[in-house]
Amino acid sequence: MLTGKSGVLYTGITNHLARRLAEHKQKRVSGFSQKYNLTKLVWFEVHGGPKSAIAREKQIKSWSRPKELELINAGNPGWVDLSLSLK
Repeated sequence: MLTGKSGVLYTGITNHLARRLAEHKQKRVSGFSQKYNLTKLVWFEVHGGPKSAIAREKQIKSWSRPKELELINAGNPGWVDLSLSLK
C-alpha cells in the first residue's frame, strides 16, 4: 500500500516489489499513483503466488478506509516508508 502527503491510499500487486517501487518513485507509472504522488510504502505482504495476491488485493480494496488504516497502524504505526529498508 502506497500513500503520500495527501493521505490517499493505493493498493496494488507486483511480482517484484523493489522494481515497482522504483517505477512509482520515478513517476514512470501513469495513473492513480502518479496523479496523487503516492510513493511512500506503508504496508506490504508477501504471497505464494498471483492468485492469493490478487485475492488479497481485492479483499483490501473492498474494505472501508478505517479498516485499511487499522491494517497499516497495526503493522506500521509510525507510517514509516518501508521501501527504505528494502534492497
